Amino acid sequence: LSSSSSLSSLSSPSTHKYYQNAIRYYSFKGKLIMNIRCPLYLAVYLRLKNEQVTGSFKARGAFNKCLILKEASKGTKITALTSSTGNHGLACALAFSTLGIDGEIVIPVNCDQEKKQKIVSCGGHIHEYGTDAAETEGYSRQLAQERGFTFISPYNDYQIIAGQGTIGAEILKDLPDVDAVFASVGGGGLICGIAAYIKTKRPQCKVIGCSPVNSKVLHESVFAGHIVEEESLDTLSDGTAGGVEPGSVTLDLATELVDKWVLVSEEEIATAVFDVLKNHKKVIEGAAGVALAGARKIAQDLQGKKVAIVMCGASISLANLNNIMKTYM
Repeated sequence: LSSSSSLSSLSSPSTHKYYQNAIRYYSFKGKLIMNIRCPLYLAVYLRLKNEQVTGSFKARGAFNKCLILKEASKGTKITALTSSTGNHGLACALAFSTLGIDGEIVIPVNCDQEKKQKIVSCGGHIHEYGTDAAETEGYSRQLAQERGFTFISPYNDYQIIAGQGTIGAEILKDLPDVDAVFASVGGGGLICGIAAYIKTKRPQCKVIGCSPVNSKVLHESVFAGHIVEEESLDTLSDGTAGGVEPGSVTLDLATELVDKWVLVSEEEIATAVFDVLKNHKKVIEGAAGVALAGARKIAQDLQGKKVAIVMCGASISLANLNNIMKTYM
């Protein structure tokens, strides 16, 4: 799948060849459980990407991209550089070390320290720059160009998006009559990948993007018709926080493919994280709580429907988890 791929290419069989290659190293398939204790008037299923290798869905896109680079290199040395607020960096660190790629990871200076340590422990070589995802990405892309490295965007890359889209394939395999899928939105790689596949196979299925009120750049950009610059406030959903780089392919994809957008408060996110811990004994990060909170917010519109909610990761700091438990227990 080339970087100039069309939308239809995101759901092509050739894309999934790389996913099949990736599972030679790790099993990426997440569990699908019914959220029987969720107070919604519909059949709700949680797709557990928090139990994936590296603790989030990001390994799919990272391995898809790196396997494509590996195949194209025909045995020559690969040097790559990526930018991340945490989960994508950890996924790339694992992909780099597994596939023998010389790579570096640029993170914001205010990146969660636990995520930073995980990247280092996975063999990642780290640089720190900027305080916002978009600022860090811009610097990283320039640095990669100066050094002659391949830049791997966390979301603005068709090959990354296609890797995340395999989640959509799994949802339809396990739940072929699904009526709606909820996913959290940061840069848009996750929801665009899922939507591209699902809309090809089951166009009547609604894809709903969920963002925190405190950091909603792609949400605002879709309604504005262009990438907006908007300050992101502190949010439990640090995995989706920050700006979106100008020219991101996810803007057009999200505009075309996402049926509805929902904004949720910090209290709604925290409640969702706590309820999954209490009712299912599963730890999820704030970004995963965003998707569940979004589903709860518009539950009345989906009565009698079958809904899948993507639990995108489990990278929540002990401090944040402790604060949530103190508040709601």
